Amino acid sequence: MQKIQHPSNNAVLGAPAGWDQAELPCNALPITRTHVGDLPAVVSYWRPDAEELASLNAGGAIRLWVVGATMPPVSLSVELA
Repeated sequence: MQKIQHPSNNAVLGAPAGWDQAELPCNALPITRTHVGDLPAVVSYWRPDAEELASLNAGGAIRLWVVGATMPPVSLSVELA
């Protein structure tokens, strides 16, 4: 999946302080800072390439990876075209 720029993007996240780019590269990520009710939220937008889209259409699954020992509250959804 490739991160994409979205019209709603209003910030860019960089690698966390002290991140070892040699061990695991972490590139800039365009984001939209928003709220879900009273809770702050961050949204990023991604687009599958042709091979990934074919795999999804054949029943493949999307994996969400989080670096760390636990999973923070997250949500995956599809923005309608």
